Amino acid sequence: MRFLEQVRGALRKVDPGSIRALAARRFRILLVANSSASYAAVEDFLAPAGLSREKRLAVAETLVRACDPDAEGRFHFIFAEHGAPAPEGWIPGEDLFFFDVRRLPRFVEQFVQARPEEALALARLLAPVRDEYARHIIHQVARENALFSIMTSLPNIVPGLGQLPWLIGEFASDTAVLTANQIRMAFLLAAASDREIGFHEQRREIGSIIAGAWGWRAGARELVSRIPFGGGIIPKAAIAYAGTYVVGLALDRFYRLGYGLSREERSRAYAEAYERGRQVASGLLRVVRAG
Repeated sequence: MRFLEQVRGALRKVDPGSIRALAARRFRILLVANSSASYAAVEDFLAPAGLSREKRLAVAETLVRACDPDAEGRFHFIFAEHGAPAPEGWIPGEDLFFFDVRRLPRFVEQFVQARPEEALALARLLAPVRDEYARHIIHQVARENALFSIMTSLPNIVPGLGQLPWLIGEFASDTAVLTANQIRMAFLLAAASDREIGFHEQRREIGSIIAGAWGWRAGARELVSRIPFGGGIIPKAAIAYAGTYVVGLALDRFYRLGYGLSREERSRAYAEAYERGRQVASGLLRVVRAG
């Protein structure tokens, strides 16, 4: 019961309403290409066949060819093919993004990394943006949890972190905060998949996350207790990373396909994520100590 109260307190920093508002934003994007074939290639990639009529209409309102008669008014971003004459005044990597029809996934990756908040709204319409956003947010939240684990393991460090702005304020236990951050990730992934979000709407996923927190909390404490003199900081952070990463993978599968990971898939994913988490934690620890 105490742990549940701690989670409830940490969740006061999580606002599904603000995530819902971000996901509901609408954008207009100007497509600039060198040929009709290039226009068709980027459109087919961003909005493949199989979309519902409603979403296809929404995509048509979002993506506008520069050669179309209605290519006027305000645009939020420009997606331009390399070599195409992009309008002046737009900043590459900020509101202007260049694409190569032979490497379209790379262009989407750059956009999501540069504009994750806007990518959340576009993920609801554009499948490649949704897939890249899911990868981005799972790694980001796993990294945040690894960093939080490191900061709370080091002496004389107060975890009111500028790098974790949503955590500023009072918090209870490590596990409660990490669990709340995983629940925030559930809201973001559901929003990107055009699902309803909220504590009531996602009560099953939230219950599963809270139940799973007991296992990896116990594992982290047991492992760290066996390694003296602070040597357990990286393993503890790696567990926070891996546990969060696997939760994200399971949620992503559930929102895309309607079912999660099997026990075997979870075990395999955890082993891989733990090794990656050790590398992430080592890098974060160097940065924290240098700062």
